[in-house]
This record gives sequence, C-alpha cells and structure tokens, in this order.
Amino acid sequence: MSDIAHSAPSTLNGRWLGHGVVAAAIAATAILFLVPDILSPFAKYPDALVIPFNEWVGAVMAWLKTNFSWLTRWLAGLVEVPLRFAFNLLAKGFKFGTGEAAWTLPRLSWLGVVLVMAWLGYIFGGLRLALLCGLGFLSLVLFDVWNNSMLTLALIIICVPFCIVTGLAFGIWGHFSPRVNRWLITPALDLMQTMPTFAYLIPMLLLFGASPVSALLATGFFATPPMVRATVLGLNKVPQEIKDFADMAGCTKSQKLWRVLLPAAKPSLLIGVNQVIMLALNMVIISSMIGAGGLGYDVLLALRALKIGQAMEAGLAIVIIAVVLDRLSQAIAQKRPEAADTRAFWARHTNVALAIAVLLLTTALSLVFPALHTLPDSLTFTTAPYWKAGVDWITINYFDAIEAGRVFVLLNFLNPLRAGFEALPWFGVLLVLTALGWRLGGWGLALVIALLTAFCAATGLWVPAMQTLYLCGVAALVASALGIPIGLWCSRSDRVSAIVTPIIDTLQTIPSFCFIIPVVMLFRVGDVTALIATVAFSIVPAVRYTNHGIRQVPHELLEAGIVSGCTRWQLFRRVQLPVAMPEIMLGINQTILLSLAMIIICAMVGTRDLGQEVFKALSKADAGRGIVAGLVIAFIGIIADRLITAWVQRMRQRRGMA
Repeated sequence: MSDIAHSAPSTLNGRWLGHGVVAAAIAATAILFLVPDILSPFAKYPDALVIPFNEWVGAVMAWLKTNFSWLTRWLAGLVEVPLRFAFNLLAKGFKFGTGEAAWTLPRLSWLGVVLVMAWLGYIFGGLRLALLCGLGFLSLVLFDVWNNSMLTLALIIICVPFCIVTGLAFGIWGHFSPRVNRWLITPALDLMQTMPTFAYLIPMLLLFGASPVSALLATGFFATPPMVRATVLGLNKVPQEIKDFADMAGCTKSQKLWRVLLPAAKPSLLIGVNQVIMLALNMVIISSMIGAGGLGYDVLLALRALKIGQAMEAGLAIVIIAVVLDRLSQAIAQKRPEAADTRAFWARHTNVALAIAVLLLTTALSLVFPALHTLPDSLTFTTAPYWKAGVDWITINYFDAIEAGRVFVLLNFLNPLRAGFEALPWFGVLLVLTALGWRLGGWGLALVIALLTAFCAATGLWVPAMQTLYLCGVAALVASALGIPIGLWCSRSDRVSAIVTPIIDTLQTIPSFCFIIPVVMLFRVGDVTALIATVAFSIVPAVRYTNHGIRQVPHELLEAGIVSGCTRWQLFRRVQLPVAMPEIMLGINQTILLSLAMIIICAMVGTRDLGQEVFKALSKADAGRGIVAGLVIAFIGIIADRLITAWVQRMRQRRGMA
C-alpha cells in the first residue's frame, strides 16, 4: 500500500493535544453507545439521509449495457478466440466439419503434459522440483479430475499473459510519471486489491452474461494489481549507475526501457508474475459461479449438495495445481540470467523444441492407445469415500465435544461481540477514526478517513459494515495472537523456522476458497466456521513478518546491547522487539487485509455481513447493490491500511529508520 506523507503533530504539546483529541472522541462515542436515545441521529444513521448510491450505480450499469452492448459483444468474441483454443487444446479437442464428415483432432495427451511439467521442473529447479511437478500433475490423472483441471489451467494460461502485459504497461507509466502513480494508479490499485472477489463478478455477469469470458475478464481485473506494483517497484529499484550508463551509451528512451531498465528489474517482475498466477488461480475458482467451469465448479456443486468427499477431492486438486505453479514460478524467478547466446534459434531453444516434440508424439500415440487420451476408470481412484469416512468417524466420536466448543465460543464470545459492534454509533466511530487519522498522519489522512467512513454510513449499510468489522477484527486478533509468537519462536530457532516455513509457504499457496471445505466438514456453517477458516488463511503474514523483522535487526545493535551487559531477555525486549516493531505492524496490516478478503468469501457458509450483501447481489445480478457493498468493504480495508501504515511510518521516524 502507498506510504502516507502528511505532517502530524510532533512536539510534546502536539502529542498531548493528539492524545486529548482521541480521548475526547472515544468519550463521545461511549456516551452515544451507552445512551443512544439522547442523540438518536448520531447513534443510528437516519434512514432519511441514506443516499441511494446503489440505484445510481445500477442505473449507470444498465445504461452501459444498453448503449455499449456492441462493444461487449465484440470484446467477448475477441477474448473467446484464444480461450476456446486453449480449452480445445488442453481439455476438449478440435472438431472439424459437420455431420458424418466431421472429424476430431484430440486434445494434448495427459502423458505429454505430465512429462513437460516434470521437464520444466527439472530445468528450473532440479530433480526435487521435477518430481513435485510431474507427480503433482500425474495425481490429477489418477484422481480422474484431468478434464476439469485442464479447463482451469487453460483459463490461467490465457489470463496470466493479459495481466502481465497490462500490469507492465501501467507500471511503466507509473514509473515515468510519479505524480500519476501517486494520485491515480496507486489509489486505484488500493481499491482493486481491497475490493471483494465477488464484487468483480457482478459487472462482468451483467455486461457479458454467465460465460467463461466473463470469468476470464473478472480474473484478469483481480489479478493485475500485483504486476503493476512489482513493475513500479522493480524499475524504481534499478541503481542510478545503470541508468546513467544507459544515457552515456546514447540509448533512446525506448532502448533504455526495453534493453536496460526492464532486464535489470527482472527479479522483481518475476515475483509479480508469481503473484499474478496465484491470484488468477484463486479468482478462477471463485469465478466458477459465473460460468468458468473447471475445478471451482466441482467444489461449488459438491458444497451445495453437501458432498464433502467430492468437495475435498476437488479442493485437493486445486491445491496441487496451486503448489506446482507457485513452486515452478518461484524457481523461474530465482534462476540467474545466463549470458547472451548467439547460436541459432533452435539451438538456443532446444528445451522448447523437445517439449513440443513430446507433446506431439504423445498426442499422436493417443490415437493408437486410447489410455493416453483418457486413463481407463480401472486405473483411476477416488479419495472421496475416505474423506467422507473420516468425517463420519470424527462426527460419531467427537461430535458432542466439537459442538459444545462451537456453541460455547458462539454464545460467550462471538454473539456478544457481534451485538456490541452492531450497536456502535456511526458518528462516534467516525469521530474516533478521524481523530486517529489526524493524530497519526495529519489533516490529509483525517479527511480521507472521514469521507470513507461517512460513505459507509450514507449507503445505509452501517450495521452490515460493523458485522464485517467484528468478524474481521476477531479473526485478525486471533491470527496475530497465534502468528506473532510463532514468528518469534522461528526467529529464535533455525530448526523451528525450517519446520514452520514450508507450512506457511503451503498455506500461502492454497486458494482461499479451499480453506472453507475442511472447516465446514467439522463445524458446519456459521460464524465459528468463518472464524477458523479466516484465521488459517490470514495467519501467514503475522508469522512471516515477525520472523523477518526480528532476524533483520542490525548486528551492530545486538553487539552494542551485549557489550552494555544486556541479558538475552533484555536484548530481546529492549533492542530486537522495538526495532522490529514496524515490520511486525506491517504483518498485522496484511493479516487484517487477508482476514477481510476471506470474511467475504465466508458468506458462502452463512455469515451475516457485507459479504452476504454481495453474495445476494450476485445471485440477483443486482450490480448497484453488489458494487456499493463491495466499495464499503474496500473502504474498510483502506482505512485500516492507511492508519496502520501511518503508525508504522511514525514508529520508523521515531527510531531513525525512515
């Protein structure tokens, strides 16, 4: 997220004044909370003052659909060409002609795809990665989910290049135009990355209908921001000496960009590509609701029918694809660039030629040996009965204990917290947040937060917003309470870090959709289920940032503490923890944003909040209702991000780290 660069009270009197303003705002909120009838319009937002944003947005979307249907049809037809080709190549085959004269060219053989994936793993990561890629894709064949896996992969293959090209274009623009980047691109990216995934589906469904094209476009919009940020960051990090050398060599602006700056920024760009792949895979699963098909549709159908075994198996296939693509893209990003090769094209691209030859040969053989096209059922197996049997066993033996724990948490903690947040006065919350914004970042930040909070109230969605804030806050608090100690433990022990790091890496690659499945199996639907799934999804940044922050404390400071006679506990409490606190706070910031993203997806398991508003709008194709609810969710995330970022900036300035 963007840095906050506003003036804030810095003198001693200013700090006391800031504390006094925040305390006064909290006192006013407490009065409105305890006696809401005294100033009723300031406690509950008046219905007469609700601004019909949803009707305005709905009217705009209807006007766009009516007047620009020619454009949407043209764009859909343009996108459908490569998408249909990818579907046919990987999953369906090519059909030519009609009637009795029709003939079909088969799709790529599963054996060829498995071998090519293993070969790619070996090229970029050695034998271990080759085994992971090859065995991972082979398991998709053995689980008999190959067709839908390839439909999902086809969407990724077409979507990712679109995201990369678009992200590069906007990232280059942002690098060469810092003012545009600060005032236009960065706020737009902040909004896009805090917007709930369901909200992307609604305008696509309205403009393009339920189709793979709609799913592809929604996925593209959702997955592009990391590439933009990575491009801006990578280009800004190119050393000035390299830029000066390009100028002295007489490079034109275009030559300097394509031959100097972008190659120098390649590591950052490849990290952006990795993030694009993971977000695209995450979104493709969710966009199955509007016609994407593939594994996400399998999960959705299984969850609706309460077929836990089938849902878990499809979810496991999604995780396998996510892990393989993540590890492979990371290996490509970490591979050192080779010296320029002046050999002929095919000599320089032997691996590409070999992969094409393997795909063509195995596909040709599939015409002779049908098992290479579709593995016989006798050679496949399903794990669904085992998952169901495991859940049944747990239910039979531990149902009473699980249900008692769920009801205890719900009645004694979550329900009272929900009631408290629902009763929060809108004007009091606005006062407190605005005061905090002024205290941490000055008048500019205070104004932004006041406007965003006022929008949340003016939409008439204040109570759903507080319901979302309650569950997101509890999940972020629990994730931080668990993740920060684990991160501290990892920072103190390399052995623990070696065990924990692969676990959190795996958690980070699992699409958010898949966290719901195992929790629903045990805890049914409701707030407890949403809380557990959200904590599991959002705990990773708390662990990773804490571990990284403690380990990055300068060695000179540690030596100074030791020379001063600090014990190990004093060294940790008075040196390492204060210096690492800004990094830890950034981890909490990311934990909050991930919790907010996951809470919205948990609307599928019965939570009552803004996610449910978006979910209902999606089912009714109500663009105005869904987009406005999505904006409220995004603004909650932006407010939290801006406040924590300003706090971190102040801590760094206070410690001379800015």
